[in-house]
Amino acid sequence: MSLRINDTAPDFTADSTEGEIKFHEWAGDSYVVLFSHPRDFTPVCTTEFGAVAQLAADFEKRGTKVLGISVDSVDDHGKWKADIEKFGGAPANFPMIDDTSLTVAKAYDMLPADYYLPQEGRTPQHSATVRTVFIIGPDKKVRLTMTYPMSVGRNFAEILRALDAVQETDGVPLATPANWVPGQDVIVALSLDDAAAEEKYGKLDKKLPYLRFAKDPKHG
Repeated sequence: MSLRINDTAPDFTADSTEGEIKFHEWAGDSYVVLFSHPRDFTPVCTTEFGAVAQLAADFEKRGTKVLGISVDSVDDHGKWKADIEKFGGAPANFPMIDDTSLTVAKAYDMLPADYYLPQEGRTPQHSATVRTVFIIGPDKKVRLTMTYPMSVGRNFAEILRALDAVQETDGVPLATPANWVPGQDVIVALSLDDAAAEEKYGKLDKKLPYLRFAKDPKHG
């Protein structure tokens, strides 16, 4: 069964570049951005991991841990890390999991059902489906997923923006409109009538009876 939004993110224990990780314990009370890639020493993924390294401070200030997953070994990760840091110009100080067994890829439904990938002679194309981003909340629930094809580099500025939107709306009757960035107006949920919405969020900008904007309570 597919892993859906609001499902509990599967727990796992795996070796990583930072030692053994017990996922739920390691995540603690933080948000987590978990992102996978098909193979070390591949061009697109090297640019992506470099981008993540450059954004380390941005994730940290959002109380978010970053975790990379590959179907390669910790030994390969360690060698590849030098290339990532050389290209990105920043230390890659986030852990990368060894998923040569495909345990995590299968638990997170990043592979086709009943698909067999040989450990020997595996190429990036064999594991092309292992290329997904998950944003996971402090309660270990999946908040957001994104899956990309091999040829399209992930936009980590968008992933950071999506993380901001998730954190903005988590547990409150708010939503974010298209292309929203922090500081812009947010949408008030229809679970609040006008009076309750204005009491909670101030004066509303009513575009339509069902589309009511309020000032960003966190950044306004």
